[in-house]
Amino acid sequence: MNKALNINPLDLKFSGIIGTGGIGSGKFFKLNGDHTLGREESRSGHFLNINDYCKQHIILHYVKTLLGSTFSVIPVGKVGDDDVGIKLLAEMRATGFNMGFVEMIPSSSTLFSFCFYYPDGSGGNLTTDNSASSLVDSVYIEKLRANIEIIGSKGIILAVPEVPLSARQKLLEMGKKNHLFCTASFTSEELHSSANELSLENIDLLAINLDEAAAFAGISSDSTTTSSVPDLVIQKLQTYNSDMWVSITAGNQGSWCWDGTKMNFFPPMHSKVKSTAGAGDAFFAGLLCGIALGLDLFESQQLATLLAGLSVTSPNTIHKGINRIALGKFYENSHTIFSEKIRELLED
Repeated sequence: MNKALNINPLDLKFSGIIGTGGIGSGKFFKLNGDHTLGREESRSGHFLNINDYCKQHIILHYVKTLLGSTFSVIPVGKVGDDDVGIKLLAEMRATGFNMGFVEMIPSSSTLFSFCFYYPDGSGGNLTTDNSASSLVDSVYIEKLRANIEIIGSKGIILAVPEVPLSARQKLLEMGKKNHLFCTASFTSEELHSSANELSLENIDLLAINLDEAAAFAGISSDSTTTSSVPDLVIQKLQTYNSDMWVSITAGNQGSWCWDGTKMNFFPPMHSKVKSTAGAGDAFFAGLLCGIALGLDLFESQQLATLLAGLSVTSPNTIHKGINRIALGKFYENSHTIFSEKIRELLED
């Protein structure tokens, strides 16, 4: 049974996506006791039953699931020859990705994060910086040149963190040169650095969250009203790329999207939240699905909101149960009004 969105593949504005970013997994550990863990302290706790994935994998999973078998998805990355890497490769193949540019590196480890939580919900994470993902460089990206040239203006580029910034810059540069629609996100740390290092001139859509937006604007997200941050970010981005579209998510406060001429706000969905981890990536995936379908940015923002709203009802960073049918039921039980085009995508 086809569970992709209700679309005619011939009507797709774009036929495929080529992306790079980290490929990895993680574990979640809940500590006993709210006091901050000491440098030499031993503390008991327990692992949480959560499946964690990296940003590239999350985004591309939803894109492939919702756009169907005819939409080409090419992830670009590296994993280690360990149990985590073997498991992730199997899952990605099962989703239907073209795996020709995901390489397994002997004697290397797959990107891994250890996330810890205190009982009050605060916490942090530790991420390996010498994983196979760190070996994705501009030379490896160069191997995509023929695929990028062939797909041309019918393709989308996705460049997200957890592989070196130089590799993402190379992919964006090659994509822009060959007229692909280039999309990207960055960490707060990267956005706080020199904007000249971010290849902003090669980006058609920048997708970030409120904290990342504040980092780029050079302000504290607590030092000003939430609604003013998007305007400050757009003003600064305009000096680097006046044609760029921008998406800014703020969790349960909603999202803002700038289409080059107008800023649109859309409220969040009301969900029974089990975990917000991966919600921003689900939102990004929804934007990409809408763009691939030729929707305008505001309509794409609505689809992204729907997808992110359902994603948080799973404890895992990829909600494997999301498809057209699940989205349709979620929409029917919501009190949010979407455009007619979005409703049509959910029809049987």
